[in-house]
Amino acid sequence: MSDSGSAKKKVGFVPQPAPSHGHDACAPTNQAVHLTSSDGLIVVSAFLPVHLTRSDNGEWSADWDYEALLSMQTHLRVTRVESGVPVDERHKVEAALRPFNCVPVWVPTNLFGEMYNGFCKGVLWPILHNYAEYSMDDVAQGPIHGDGGREGELWAAFTAVNRYFTDVIIQCFNEGDLIWIHGFHLMILPSFLTRRISMAKIGIFFHTPFPSSEIFRTLWCREDLLRGMLNADQVGFHLFEYARHFLTCCRRLLGLNYGMFPDSSGGHNLAIDTNGRHVSVTSIHAGVEPPVLHQVLSHHSTIERVKSIRSQFQGKVIFAAIDRMESLKGIPLKLIALERFLQRCPEWAGKIVLVQVGISAFERGDDYTKTRNEVLSMVTNINGRWPKTVQFQECAESEMRLQQRMALLKAADVVMVTTIRDGLNLIPLEFTIAHLDALREQGKNGRKRGLCILSEFSSCTRVMRGALHVNPWKISEIATAFFQALTMSEDERMRRVSIASEFVTRVTTQRWALAVMLDLKGVQKNEDAGRYAGAGLGLGFRLLGMDSGFNSLDANSVARAYRNAKSRLILLDYGGTILANDNLDGLHRFQFVKKSRPPSVPKDRLISTLKELCSDKRNSVFVVSGKERHSLTKTLCHVPNLGLAAEHGMFVSWPTSKVGGKRRWETLVPNQDRSWRSIAITIMEVYTSRTHGSYIEETEMKVLWQYRDADPEFGYLQSRELEDHLSNVLRGFAVDILHGGVEEGGYVEVRPKGVNKGVVSMHIIKNLEKISDKGKLEFALVIGDDHCDEPMLSVMRVDVSSCDGYISAHLQCFTSTVGKKPSAAANYVNDVDDVHELLESLVKVTTRETVHSGFYSVVDLKSMVDSAPSPALKPVLSMGELHSSQGALSNQSQGRVSTNLHEFLGTIEQNDDEEEDIFF
Repeated sequence: MSDSGSAKKKVGFVPQPAPSHGHDACAPTNQAVHLTSSDGLIVVSAFLPVHLTRSDNGEWSADWDYEALLSMQTHLRVTRVESGVPVDERHKVEAALRPFNCVPVWVPTNLFGEMYNGFCKGVLWPILHNYAEYSMDDVAQGPIHGDGGREGELWAAFTAVNRYFTDVIIQCFNEGDLIWIHGFHLMILPSFLTRRISMAKIGIFFHTPFPSSEIFRTLWCREDLLRGMLNADQVGFHLFEYARHFLTCCRRLLGLNYGMFPDSSGGHNLAIDTNGRHVSVTSIHAGVEPPVLHQVLSHHSTIERVKSIRSQFQGKVIFAAIDRMESLKGIPLKLIALERFLQRCPEWAGKIVLVQVGISAFERGDDYTKTRNEVLSMVTNINGRWPKTVQFQECAESEMRLQQRMALLKAADVVMVTTIRDGLNLIPLEFTIAHLDALREQGKNGRKRGLCILSEFSSCTRVMRGALHVNPWKISEIATAFFQALTMSEDERMRRVSIASEFVTRVTTQRWALAVMLDLKGVQKNEDAGRYAGAGLGLGFRLLGMDSGFNSLDANSVARAYRNAKSRLILLDYGGTILANDNLDGLHRFQFVKKSRPPSVPKDRLISTLKELCSDKRNSVFVVSGKERHSLTKTLCHVPNLGLAAEHGMFVSWPTSKVGGKRRWETLVPNQDRSWRSIAITIMEVYTSRTHGSYIEETEMKVLWQYRDADPEFGYLQSRELEDHLSNVLRGFAVDILHGGVEEGGYVEVRPKGVNKGVVSMHIIKNLEKISDKGKLEFALVIGDDHCDEPMLSVMRVDVSSCDGYISAHLQCFTSTVGKKPSAAANYVNDVDDVHELLESLVKVTTRETVHSGFYSVVDLKSMVDSAPSPALKPVLSMGELHSSQGALSNQSQGRVSTNLHEFLGTIEQNDDEEEDIFF
């Protein structure tokens, strides 16, 4: 294992091959061009960027793999070592890797095989390439698809390998290091890392395409994979097309918003807004390293190989193609197009040759076998009609390394890539480098060379603008490309080669890595570890961006402040806070709105707790809900002295001892012209008819257009148009038009102007003297659970200045949201049960004060004895002595202490008069 505590090296690319064997002291160096010496970088990938070899005498040596995209010199690199290393020789491998700053992850061979060949190549690879394949064996046999059986085993292997990597990274990590993860093999690694090093800046870069949401959603583990990626701080792709698919998946499957968000430098970055964090999304295409390729091209063995290929096909135009033997690479389409071209242009028969190299892809299983058989059959047919037209050779990947590949590309006149879906493919870029000399006068030797025929589904098509772009599914288009390449004028060919060379010489691997690293280093991540918190179990874990000090609500602190206060206010949301939420899914919400499903009702235990709290004369308890008046009255009318606020505070019913029947309500704002309702509903009906899954929800004082069940993107577009339409039409009315995104349920709401839970909170504080004369407010407890409660939580926590005349200078206010999530509240409780426990603990405080008269507990009496000695006060050892002490206290001339709560509050009158159902 390399020494992670050593001085950090600067990031750069190895300038030339300089193999290190055995125990050489150091790796090749390069002057820093990217990051300072104080910046550490951990590059994580599934395969080593070096070649390991073992001599006959058991010694291990390593050499840089210069065709690997990640052949960089960095502070540390964490990557898996190829299988087959005996356990007793692992220390030798580690020693050979140490000069390269590589740290191996020792994964059991069978486990890695299950992960790589089984899950990555068998499950993820087709999906990521927009190619959903399944057999009935996946569905009909054994456990339900994705719920166990073989796929469950593969998923377990995938997660286990990611955990192996996590352990090694944690051992190597130093504070301040950047972590750069590569490849879809480690998609969930950020989830494991953020649990243990939440402040690390983590980036993950994909070298494959990313599928559309309709394909990606077929994965049973889709949410786990997406959350794994979103626990990183930066997600990178080679093309924006792939990034766009990723953004759409997050939008459609997780309901997250994305857009351009401001950064620390004054600019804006594309990012996803998730749990109070912004996950940056980068799209930068990688390049190649011209110096390395030129060095390979100038090697004598490469030159000899080029001459050999040219002499073998002397007098012919050479079309070259190097593809893996799988259906995604489109080799059969290429061969069909060649056959079509020769049928239409028989004069070219014998003048061209297609050198097709097939890389064995055994990990693709049946797909490889089927593709191989199909290709061999087509090659035989073509050569049978036009002899020696196709030169097909299958070989292992190890037999077509950089040197062999560059020799073939240099000898070829035209390179062809007809993939039907491809990620990073550097062959066209390498071909362009090999033929840069064609632009110089001395390189013009009469050959029509340097032209690329590229599938429009390959990533490099977007950056290789000088190539001939083809749709591989349109055979005639590929056949036409053959003809164009052979008959193109010299001027046009030179222009195309020049345009293609512009990218490969400007955007190198080094510049690509620099751009990605600077984006990652520039990610805004607060240095305060308290700014971030984790939530969720297993792979549902997610990193939350919180205000510093956002902690669980301390029930002891609340109880202590509650006990010492003489005037208390408790504001509670209804659904989701004191009662399980009725809006857990779209179907329940729709049924509830259409009144085909009864709403949840409070249980007897909650009702009893509320009654106990309301019976304390020092308490003012309000339930502040978005529900209608009749709904609140039906469920809570039998709780005496409980205040109610309906429709986000539009209607307020002050506490009364009357139970059952009608309640007296007042409106928060004047009851003005309501003709806007019919106008709003008419407009909403138009949008409902054109937006499937949307519906209108009407309450007494507001109208909502719900699109939570519609297509997320179309629904959002329609909602923005509706919002603009309503704003123009209702400009002359005193209404507010609110828009909640998908994460808030997806709605457009029209309600009377100036109504929200923050306003009603201030209104209640200013009018508490209506129900009591207990003086200025000394204690407040405010609990809510969703975005509708945020105004109430924010106002009570931050700005109660408008109520200074009604609150004590020593007011202790506790604000809490239900569930650990970004909120304006100062604290959180985990769930509704925690809210019930908190309220019950406050009831116990009151009960204990009633038992121990004078509002003092046994501990309080003890402290009174210690602080103010008196012959009548002494430590109490039994209840009998306690009663005798109380009797002695009652005989004291100063400050009589009441013997019970009723006696203490007996002077406060209750208004039990009959109240009418009227509006003010």
